[in-house]
Amino acid sequence: MANNDPVDQDAIAAQWEASLGAEDPADAAKAAAENELTETMAMQWAAMVEDGSRDFGSGKTGGERVLSQEEIDNLLGFQVGDVNLDDHSGIRAIIDSAMVSYERLPMLEIVFDRLVRLMTTSLRNFTSDNVEVSLDRITSVRFGDYMNSVPLPVVLGVFKAEEWENFGLATIDSNLIYSMIDVLLGGRRGISQLRIEGRPYTTIETNLVKRLIEVVLADAEQAFHPLSPVKFTIDRLESNPRFAAITRPANAAILVRLRVDMEDRGGNIELLLPYATIEPIRGVLLQMFMGEKFGRDPVWEGHFATEIVQAEIAVDAVLYEADIPLKHLMELKVGDTLPLEMRPDALVSVRCGSVTLTEGRMGRVGDRVAIRVTKPLRRPKTTLAMFERVDEQKVMEAQ
Repeated sequence: MANNDPVDQDAIAAQWEASLGAEDPADAAKAAAENELTETMAMQWAAMVEDGSRDFGSGKTGGERVLSQEEIDNLLGFQVGDVNLDDHSGIRAIIDSAMVSYERLPMLEIVFDRLVRLMTTSLRNFTSDNVEVSLDRITSVRFGDYMNSVPLPVVLGVFKAEEWENFGLATIDSNLIYSMIDVLLGGRRGISQLRIEGRPYTTIETNLVKRLIEVVLADAEQAFHPLSPVKFTIDRLESNPRFAAITRPANAAILVRLRVDMEDRGGNIELLLPYATIEPIRGVLLQMFMGEKFGRDPVWEGHFATEIVQAEIAVDAVLYEADIPLKHLMELKVGDTLPLEMRPDALVSVRCGSVTLTEGRMGRVGDRVAIRVTKPLRRPKTTLAMFERVDEQKVMEAQ
């Protein structure tokens, strides 16, 4: 029970002083020093907490300055929740380059440059208007990040590459959809399109967009034809990105953005090809120019054939072969005779290593043993056409 009487408090203090006086003076001094140290540390800690709370409100911590949110965004190159696919700088560029391993495919850039030229002509014929198509950029993205960044409303065309046995994605944004509808249906220039948010595309609009995608895919077939003949067919049209998934979200893909301008109106067409889709022609896309050879080279073949024709090889004439026990071989002595189970006129095998070239009969020419070839040389499984061409070239050069 608490007692606030001053008399009782004085009595308690007197009892404490009496008990402290009865203790050892050294212990009392030690206890007093410890209490003083504890109070000093507590005061310092309270001062630090008070200074920290005051500096935190002003944007400073101790002697260092805390960056504001705007400064942090400028340093990183992006803001929280910003998932667009525009060019980044700062740490965001480093993060994106680490997330997506972009393999440079030189021929792919040439293919899409050719696609731009083809689309310019095709869309002019399709719309009967002055259309300019430009290649915005070619980047490598994660499929899941791209699908999350697609602005709605949009039309997603899923197409299949028949020869490559995989799928791709064609995205037409709303600006290009309404601009193309105005052009095809006779809309006047200079009038802003009235867009109703949340309204799905009508059947007429969907059919016109499908026709536009067919024109783009037909030009893409022609652009890829010099490298690899391929047929692009529309599989389905979707307006919800969830239903247009053609690969895993973490898989990398090539994203190509094409800008279509029709004087005062236009929009973007984006083609997305997963790396798995272009894997069958990856070796061709790695070429630096059209016709670069990675395998057969006629010049090298001729040089290689010339060197082979002039090469020297060792040939063995095998008279007889037999298997004898090791015991009999160890018992052979000087003067012993090894009978060969063959007739004197038997054929001798002519070999190069372990390959039998021909057969012949053993005889004598002067003071040397000779072999007369009785069978033609055994033809190898590989063709000798390149050797024959080399011989013909030598004859022509000699003439």
